[in-house]
Amino acid sequence: MRAVVDTNILVRALIRPQGTVGPVLFHLRRGDYTLLYSDATLEELVAVLHRPRIREKYGLSDEDIRTVVALILLRGEHVTPHIQIRACRDPHDDRFLEVAVSGRADLIVSGDEDLLVLSPFQGIPIVSPREFLKMLAAETEKGEGP
Repeated sequence: MRAVVDTNILVRALIRPQGTVGPVLFHLRRGDYTLLYSDATLEELVAVLHRPRIREKYGLSDEDIRTVVALILLRGEHVTPHIQIRACRDPHDDRFLEVAVSGRADLIVSGDEDLLVLSPFQGIPIVSPREFLKMLAAETEKGEGP
């Protein structure tokens, strides 16, 4: 499965591995899906993780940030968007749509209502983390992989 996962979900999974979205990174580590990312989405993730209030509140170290970036580079697929999309109320969210369309994603994972209301976008479902984890569990039970 090829998935674009929005920044908020990846941040939540890192800072609360035992939380409801923590398994998103667990499944990535196992290779249960391929995370599609662009320079812009990876840079956004790193910038958010380096925010002092997030680092201090959740005790994130440079090593934590390096580890999650290394995981994305290992299990992900870099996409250079070949189109510009202006569809989302929040223009910063368009970058996830661009990666999904350019990278031929199977789905986009987001908890952001600005993205969820666009589902499906050009035939690509936009699902909540809960729905995504259910899909991964179903594939794992069937013995399917990426």
